Amino acid sequence: MSLYNNIKKGKIIYQKEPAKVIAYLLFDGSKQFIKLLQKSELISKIFVVNPKDNNIAEFDKCEILNIENINSSDAIRKFAEQMNEKYALFLSQEIDIELGYLSLNRFINLADDTGAGMLYSDYKITRNGKEINYPVIDYQKGSLRDDFNFGALQFYRSSAFKVSIKNFENEYKFAGFYMLRLKISQTFHILRIPEILYKTEEVKIRKSGEKIFDYVSSENRQIQIDMEKAVIEHLKNINAYLIPDFEEIIFGEHNFYFEASVIIPVRNRKKTISDAIESVLSQKTNFKFNIIIIDNHSTDNTTKIVAKYAMNDKRIIHIIPERNDLGIGGCWNMGVHHKNCGRFAVQLDSDDIYSNKNVLQQIIDVFRNENCAMVVGTYKLTNFELEEIPPGIIDHKEWTKNNGRNNALRINGLGAPRAFYTPILREINIPNTSYGEDYAVGLNISRRYRIGRIYNVLYLCRRWEDNSDADLDINKQNANNFYKDTIRTFEIMARQKLK
Repeated sequence: MSLYNNIKKGKIIYQKEPAKVIAYLLFDGSKQFIKLLQKSELISKIFVVNPKDNNIAEFDKCEILNIENINSSDAIRKFAEQMNEKYALFLSQEIDIELGYLSLNRFINLADDTGAGMLYSDYKITRNGKEINYPVIDYQKGSLRDDFNFGALQFYRSSAFKVSIKNFENEYKFAGFYMLRLKISQTFHILRIPEILYKTEEVKIRKSGEKIFDYVSSENRQIQIDMEKAVIEHLKNINAYLIPDFEEIIFGEHNFYFEASVIIPVRNRKKTISDAIESVLSQKTNFKFNIIIIDNHSTDNTTKIVAKYAMNDKRIIHIIPERNDLGIGGCWNMGVHHKNCGRFAVQLDSDDIYSNKNVLQQIIDVFRNENCAMVVGTYKLTNFELEEIPPGIIDHKEWTKNNGRNNALRINGLGAPRAFYTPILREINIPNTSYGEDYAVGLNISRRYRIGRIYNVLYLCRRWEDNSDADLDINKQNANNFYKDTIRTFEIMARQKLK
C-alpha cells in the first residue's frame, strides 16, 4: 500500500497500488521505447513480436514472441495466453513512441473507473519537424470500418481480451484484431480518451483523397473477404444481420412523363458544368429524359452557363433555390420533389461526365430487369484530361446480391453513379448534408429493397485541384468519418428493430 497524501475527516486515506500491465510490441518500434517501458514500475513484461534484432531478448523484462501472422485469430489466442496481468498495452504500428507524463497511469485509472474493455487516446505526430495534435474519434455502435483509427497504442482489459477471443465463431487469417474489437464492443465499452497521451513520428504521408479508396483495392481482396466474414458474424451476434429477402416494387403504380431525370447539384463549377451537361444531352435512349440542375447560388459564371443551356433545350430545368441552407442532399431533395422529375433519378456530379452515350439506358434497364429501388454503377478516376489515375477503376465488387447490404455497413461508400426509384426516394429523402448523404440513403434503401450493380465503367470521376476531398486536414477527416459512423449507428438500430 502506498500512502495517499491527503487526510479526510481525521483519517489517513490509502490508495492501492496500480494494476500491472503487459506490453506487446507487434513491431520493433524503437529500443528507446523498450527502455522507456523497462523503467516503468507498471510494466511487468514486454513481448516483442518477430523482432529484427534477437538481442532484444537480453533486455530486462523482454521476451520474444515468434508469430507468423499477427493479424490471425490464432495470433490473438497466443497473445491471450501470456496475459497474466490485469491490463495489456499493444503497440500496433511500426513507429517510434514517446509516452506522455503518467500516461500509463491514466490508461489504468480510467480502465479501473469505467470498466472499459479497450481504451485508446489522442496523440501528437511530428511532421517535418513540427508537432501536430492528432485527435481520434469516439467509438460507437456504427464504427464498423476495419480501418478505424485507434492510433498506435491500444490498451486492453485482459479479461475482456480473453473472453472475446473465446467467443470467436470462425477462424480468421487477416481479421483477428478486427473481430477482437467487434467482440469486445458487444460486451464492454470501447473508450476514447480525448487527451494526448503519446507522441509519434509520422512515417508515411498520404492524402485523404488516396486513402479513401484503400478498401476497394484488388490487392487487398482476400483481406476484405476475411473482414466481411468478421462483420457478418458480428451483425448476427447483435441482431442486425439481414437475410436476402427484398420487397417487390411495382413500377407502374405511379405516372411520370419522363422516365428518367439526371440530377445535377452545382455551385461554382464554371470550368466543368458544360462538360457534365453535354455528356447527358448526348445520351441515346428509348425513353424520355430530362436534366434538373439545382444551382446552389453560384457566384462565378456557372449560373449564366446553365441558363444559356436551359434557354436552348427544354429538357433542362434550371432551379435556383430560394433557400440558402441547402447542402448537396438538400439540393437533391429539391430536384427529386420537382413536379417534372422522372420515374428514376440519376446522379451526375457537376465535375464529372458519363463514359459513353448508353449510360442512362443501361441504368434504367437494370431497374426494370432486376426490380431494384437503387442502381449503382462503376466509375474510373481520371485527371482533368481524362487520363486514368490511381487507383483507376472503382467497381465495388465486394457487393453481392445476397450479402451486399450487410457488408455495406463495413465499407465507407457504395460507389457511383447512383440512381434511385423516385417514389421511394421521395418517401425517404436525403440528409441535407454535403458529405455521406448518398451513403445514408443507400443504407436506408438496402434495408428493404434490392440494389442493382453495374460493373462496367459508366462514369468518369475527374480529380482536380478543387475536388472537395482531395486532401483534407485531420479535423475534417474526423468529422466525415464520425458522421458516417453515426449513419451506420442509425442503420444498425433500425435493423435491430426489424427483428
